Amino acid sequence: MQTTLLYGRDGLTIEVPDDALVIEPKHLPGLPDEKAAVLGALREPIGSRPLRESVKPTDRVVIVISDITRPTPNHKLVPWLLEELSHVPLENIVILNGTGTHRDQTREEFVQMLGEWVVDHVRVVNHHCHERDELVKVGESRFGCDVYLNRLWVEADFRIVTGFIEPHFFAGFSGGPKGIMPGIAGIDTILTFHNARMIGHPLATWGQMDGNPLQEMAREVNAMCPPDFILNVTLNRDKDITAVFAGDLAAAHEAGCRFVKEHAMIRCPHRFDVVITSNSGYPLDQNLYQAVKGMSAAHKIVKRGGTILCASECSDGLPNHGNYAKILRMRRTPRELLEMIEDPSFQMFDQWQVQKQAVIQMWADVYVYSSLPDEDVRAAMLSPTHDIEATLEQLRGKYGQDMSVAVLPLGPLTIPYVEE
Repeated sequence: MQTTLLYGRDGLTIEVPDDALVIEPKHLPGLPDEKAAVLGALREPIGSRPLRESVKPTDRVVIVISDITRPTPNHKLVPWLLEELSHVPLENIVILNGTGTHRDQTREEFVQMLGEWVVDHVRVVNHHCHERDELVKVGESRFGCDVYLNRLWVEADFRIVTGFIEPHFFAGFSGGPKGIMPGIAGIDTILTFHNARMIGHPLATWGQMDGNPLQEMAREVNAMCPPDFILNVTLNRDKDITAVFAGDLAAAHEAGCRFVKEHAMIRCPHRFDVVITSNSGYPLDQNLYQAVKGMSAAHKIVKRGGTILCASECSDGLPNHGNYAKILRMRRTPRELLEMIEDPSFQMFDQWQVQKQAVIQMWADVYVYSSLPDEDVRAAMLSPTHDIEATLEQLRGKYGQDMSVAVLPLGPLTIPYVEE
């Protein structure tokens, strides 16, 4: 049978065995009037006063957005927010791009993310986690670090954070407090948030909120300089908005996570020899660093010694910014990488993604279908494939004619699990 994986902007259609289990979230149609739904949520928010009534015309307002690696529809959300804040002069508003440790966005990318009118009329700023003069210390975390946040955020009179909610491979769910921590935090704070002990915690996983140390630290940091209002949405495979959650940080995010868990967490009867996954298509599948999320979703249901086939376009390379590629070259095997990262004396940003990848590779073989050169895939200790169907046939020789196959067309937008 045929199935289409989210891959790049256009998708990838492949043939899979008729007895393969295709695992997708329950399909939710896009809202019939997205703007009306968002404005309605801003006017009747969860656990807070309506947005317009909460902001004074003289307030300095900061709106945090997620960066270009996330599909948050800020080209819709931000103009609608500005419309609701029409009583505030545009010169009083700053849009802060929550890059975390990621690279700056260019003007052209901001136009893609926000629309040309917004970029031309509102100040848009990239967050820089390494620039101490752009940060302010707001407290000390019980997890063992000083907490630094972006100065524009700290000094604002009214703070808004946008985002989209999906299952997250070590924070439980995205959105909510993650827009601030790590989105606009300082590098030292981010390194503690992503250290080997935090990432390796058994409750730091998909869909897990209670007892998850990353969620606990994110909430702690947010409490030190809290958002006054959040605007989070959920999306379907076509990136249409399916629900809106606005208002109080804790109440609105909890409602959104509950909503996502109902349709994205799928129970499976057993583990599989082979799991085919995407990385949710563009923009999440821009690089191999992000593709670890698709691998991690497949890891939930692949057998030990099984195989993951991950389709991720990687139009942005490994990428060539950050430390992901550098760390991968520092040892010869996934086990050696994991031992290096788990040594408390080792600390380098992006180590968390390599840590997760190494754990997956010690459990299963991983093939990658992408636009990357084969040598780049092999340098990441992964196996390239240019034909998923042919690779499946080769694997049948390894696992036998009864080889079990599962497919995650939406990648980490679906979180399968096996109760063991």
